Amino acid sequence: MIHSAPRHSDPPSIMGILNCTPDSFSDGGRYLAHEAAVAHGLAMCGQGADVIDVGGESTRPGAEPVPAAVQEQRVVPVLRQLRERIPARVALSIDTTSAQVAAAALAAGANWINDTSAGSDDPEMLPLAAAHGVPIVLMHRQGQPRDMQIHPQYDNVVSEVCVHLTARVTAALVAGVDPRQIVLDPGLGFGKRFEHNWALLAGLSELVALGFPVVLGASRKRFLAALGDDAAPATLLSATCATTALGVAAGVTVLRVHDVAANRHAAAVAWAVRQSQITTAKPELPPRQR
Repeated sequence: MIHSAPRHSDPPSIMGILNCTPDSFSDGGRYLAHEAAVAHGLAMCGQGADVIDVGGESTRPGAEPVPAAVQEQRVVPVLRQLRERIPARVALSIDTTSAQVAAAALAAGANWINDTSAGSDDPEMLPLAAAHGVPIVLMHRQGQPRDMQIHPQYDNVVSEVCVHLTARVTAALVAGVDPRQIVLDPGLGFGKRFEHNWALLAGLSELVALGFPVVLGASRKRFLAALGDDAAPATLLSATCATTALGVAAGVTVLRVHDVAANRHAAAVAWAVRQSQITTAKPELPPRQR
C-alpha cells in the first residue's frame, strides 16, 4: 500500500521514532533487538502514531556511517513484522540516506522515505522515490553527522534553510518525484547551533510558506535540554510537547517524536486552537463607498 504525503489542510500527523541502533542519542540500544523494536513499534501504533519511522543508522552528532548491509539487517525484519501486524492506515517510513537500504525497506513494506541528506548523499535516492511514487522527506543538514556540529555557520539560518530546501525540491522534481509527495524538514540539530534551532522554530511559518508539508523533529534534542541545565533526553517530554504545539500553530503537518501519546495530545490542542482561529475569523468588509 502506498500512503500519500499529508496536505496542509490535514490535521497534524504523529511520526513515532523507532531507532534500531546501538548509539542513537536518546534511546540507543533499547530497540536494537528485533523483538524489542517490533514491540515498541506496536506500542506507538497503539498510542496513535500515524507514521512509524524506522532507522538503522544513528545520525547524532559525531556518528560514523553504517554500511548499507548492516542497516538492512537491523531494519528489514522489523519492517516486515510491523507491516504484517499494524493497521494499513499506519505508514512505515525508512530513515536512511542510502538508496540500497530504502529499496530493501520499500520491498519489506515501508511506505515513506525519510532522507536526512535530502537526496544529496546517494544520487539514486530521488529516482528511487520517483519510481515508487512514495512520499520522501527532504531534510536540511549542514555537513555530515560526524562533523556537522563543528562550528556551523549561517548569516540568516531561516532564509538559508529555505533556499537549500527549495533547491532540493527542484532536484527531486527533475528526478521525477511527484510534488504532492514531497515533505520538508528544517533539520533541527543537524549542523545548527542552539540559536539556529530557536530561530528556525520562530521562523517555521516561512518554511511552511514554501507550499510543502513540513516535518518538525525537535524531540528530546540537546538544545531543549540546555534550558533545563542539560537535563537528560528522556526528561524532555514537556519541552518537546511545547515545540509540537508551536509547530502546529505555525502550520507544521508532521511531528516526529519519541513520545507519541503526549505529543498527540499537544498537537490536538494546538490544532483545535488553530481551527478555531480559522472558523471564527471575521469576514473582510467591503471598502466604504466614498
